[in-house]
Amino acid sequence: MATALCEPWREFIEAQLRLKRNATAIYQDLVDQHGFAGQYNSVKRFCAKLRHKEPEQFDRLSFLPGEEMQVDYGEGAPTRVPGSERYRKPRLFVATLRYSRASFRCVVWKSSHQIWAELHERAFRYFGGCPQYVVLDNLKEGVIKPDLYEPELNRVYAATLTHYGVVADPARVRDPNRKGTVEHAIGHTQATALKGRRFESIEAQNEFLAHWEKNWAAKRIHGTERRQVQAMFEEERSHLKPLPLLGMQYFDEAVRTVCDDSCVRVDHSSYAARPAAIGSKVLVRIYAQRIEIRDMHTTALLRTHAKAERPGTVVLPMEERVFNPSRETRLILRQAGEIGEHARRLCELLFAIEGRVGQRKLWGIVSLARRYPAHCVNTACAQALEQGVYSYKRVLALTEAIFAQALAAIETESISASSGGTAAGARTLTQQHDLIRDADEYADLFAHAAAATATSMLAAATANTTNNTAPGVQP
Repeated sequence: MATALCEPWREFIEAQLRLKRNATAIYQDLVDQHGFAGQYNSVKRFCAKLRHKEPEQFDRLSFLPGEEMQVDYGEGAPTRVPGSERYRKPRLFVATLRYSRASFRCVVWKSSHQIWAELHERAFRYFGGCPQYVVLDNLKEGVIKPDLYEPELNRVYAATLTHYGVVADPARVRDPNRKGTVEHAIGHTQATALKGRRFESIEAQNEFLAHWEKNWAAKRIHGTERRQVQAMFEEERSHLKPLPLLGMQYFDEAVRTVCDDSCVRVDHSSYAARPAAIGSKVLVRIYAQRIEIRDMHTTALLRTHAKAERPGTVVLPMEERVFNPSRETRLILRQAGEIGEHARRLCELLFAIEGRVGQRKLWGIVSLARRYPAHCVNTACAQALEQGVYSYKRVLALTEAIFAQALAAIETESISASSGGTAAGARTLTQQHDLIRDADEYADLFAHAAAATATSMLAAATANTTNNTAPGVQP
């Protein structure tokens, strides 16, 4: 009868149901707008019939041994808060192997990125191996940004899974059936193990959960598989991937700006950040014993440093530093040593007497080697040491005198050789004598003399050019 009364208005009623309107509103419009003469219950039954859907079919998931582990948080039993009389429910972490349904259960007071990763690590070690995949909810400890195609994992959690060779497979948003195994395990734990119980400490609750898992949960016959959970776990254990020898080294992350000394500041200490540019931002990972500086966008490793033992430490290699008075002294003394032993002794003595202020004199002495032969400068330093006059001006005067004497000796020998004529050529030339210097020294003297002559000739030419082009002078 209801079908017969409402059938003429089927299209109108279907359209209203698509708009999510209820049967009462539809009945009122039928009466007001279409002159419907039937009762409300007729419209109600007709709407219920149109709303009827076929049950949605869900696939029965099955996995290979060691393939998947599901993880999630729930609520534990009330536990006394340390140092008070108050009871509070901690967070209950459950990790369940999908094939065998064996579970690891643990309660913690609070969660964080590191605690979430540490609980996974404890689960892997409890099972004695690692699965291929871990399915988790989209909570912030594991997934920073949920996404259907490319979810972004928390870096500490991602690094932990990489260390153990496990791949994360976050469940889709509002799709609890994907991790129904661990959801059921949490409900089973709360209803059977923890219901109606209170604990005086978090350690007591964890001890009870371990006892309950070993003596009751692992020995139960699973309702769907009709097999004992412990027997299935023994079958699955050999399929788990082996654990690495070392556990995960956890770290904190921070973003730092490279300062003008090419370092980043971490816990009141400075660490070299090159090749990162000054003013750029870098990602710093702080471990217990080391510091890693990584690219902000690619997370590629740029530098690694041992963590400083005390605040205020500067970890910056000498070759990456710019001018500094203390390091400049070492450079000057090294250059003085290249001139000669006497030059180094004089510079060391000057620095010992005058300290860093005497560096100007040291630079002057070292720079003389660019204008005069090194042996002349070294001889002048030796004479200054003998005279006890430790002055740049004194070394300069002695160097000029020694250089002038050497030039004069060369000119004298040249004149003697040219005036001696054939008779001089007939004499036997002496190759070894105390007055005869090494050939390299003569080469230096000739080179400096040629450079001085060229400089004077260039200056004279420039002066002539200037005079010839002066105002009022015709070429």
